[in-house]
Amino acid sequence: MSPPAETVDTLIHPGWIIPVNPAGEVLTGYSLAIRGEHIAALLPREETRHWQADRELELPDHAVLPGLVNAHGHAAMSLLRGFADDRSLMPWLQEDIWPAEAAHVSEQFVADGAELAVAEMIRGGTTTFSDMYFFPEATARVVQSSGMRCQLAIPIIGFQTAWARDARECISKGLALRDELKHRERITVVFGPHATYTVPEPDLERVATLAAELDLPVQIHLHETAGEVLQAVEERGERPIDSLQRLGLLGPRTQCVHMTDLGEQDIALLAASGAHVIHCPQSNMKLASGSCPVDRLQAAGVNLGLGTDGAASNNGLNMFLEMHTAALLAKLRSGDATALPAASALHMATLGGARALGLDDRIGSLEAGKQADLIAVDLGGPETQPVYNPLSQLVYACNGSQVTHSWVAGRPLLAERQLTTIDTRALNARVTRWQGAIAGHRTTA
Repeated sequence: MSPPAETVDTLIHPGWIIPVNPAGEVLTGYSLAIRGEHIAALLPREETRHWQADRELELPDHAVLPGLVNAHGHAAMSLLRGFADDRSLMPWLQEDIWPAEAAHVSEQFVADGAELAVAEMIRGGTTTFSDMYFFPEATARVVQSSGMRCQLAIPIIGFQTAWARDARECISKGLALRDELKHRERITVVFGPHATYTVPEPDLERVATLAAELDLPVQIHLHETAGEVLQAVEERGERPIDSLQRLGLLGPRTQCVHMTDLGEQDIALLAASGAHVIHCPQSNMKLASGSCPVDRLQAAGVNLGLGTDGAASNNGLNMFLEMHTAALLAKLRSGDATALPAASALHMATLGGARALGLDDRIGSLEAGKQADLIAVDLGGPETQPVYNPLSQLVYACNGSQVTHSWVAGRPLLAERQLTTIDTRALNARVTRWQGAIAGHRTTA
């Protein structure tokens, strides 16, 4: 007698499966099964002959891989895409972005901007993103309705914004939101102090205490420019990373974003603390902020994730382009063509990012029992042919438009390039209204 047939929701038969773990592995002739929210199995296709599935997908020209993890960004700032370009960081913030935010940011601004960002990210293969922005409760609602997975880094900043009066109110509102969302499987809430130069030290100490008590991660902009580091030394007599260490904020739950200005002592401290680094190469390049020494960090054993930053400083949320840029920039910076090969860049965009966010037990690689967060990428077009190495094609030849399918917790969010949970026509109409309001304010200001 034949063994009883396995029953699953979806069977996918792609040309290649790239599980990410083990590193660099490419499976051919394999299928992937989804049951409920989880990956049920990766197995040779011939072993699925007697399996029963509600849906089977034949994708012979596709690579199936984990959904990409955008480990740092400001989703609602998509409404400021192209608003202020070709400026260095501090003039960009102080003269353009912060005044525009003061004039326009509201709960509705964040809801519409976050939905625009989510639509872009799903179409580009991202299934999980980290967000640090005002009115995070609005972003949470967009995440819930869209089906994506998100880390909400509660924005903590030491001056009045449209969302809160000061850092203490940011912390209070953030903790209340955490309590409200604690049973949401796809949303985690963490602390997001903006930077050491925008959050008073007593508030940073408060974050350190609460993070330790609640076992919560902390994401912070750190060592974004050489000027930031120099200013800290002049004003406080220590580098920002040393301030975090002194305050108890540097440890295995810490996500350090940017990290372009690093000495050997900084790298040694990161490695010893177990802190993670989130590399945002395109934003750093556009703002001329510097470049993160990813080769030296990897050699020291520091875990690296990859982020886009916000669309106001990038100008997109495309993790394929971020992988491409990260790989090339590492080679250029180090003078070593072997620095950050394709498999390592993909690891940063998947399992490395998941590990930084504390989600690597659930996502970031294709393994039985993990959440079914995965994408299918069509390598059959002229831009990606011939395929000698699908890993190389994904990092060096794809631009995100080749993503045809996306699932989060087994739910399809993109099918044949069509979004399944977002009405783009209605969204575009709202975005157009925001464009008119923001452009009109700039004209009259």
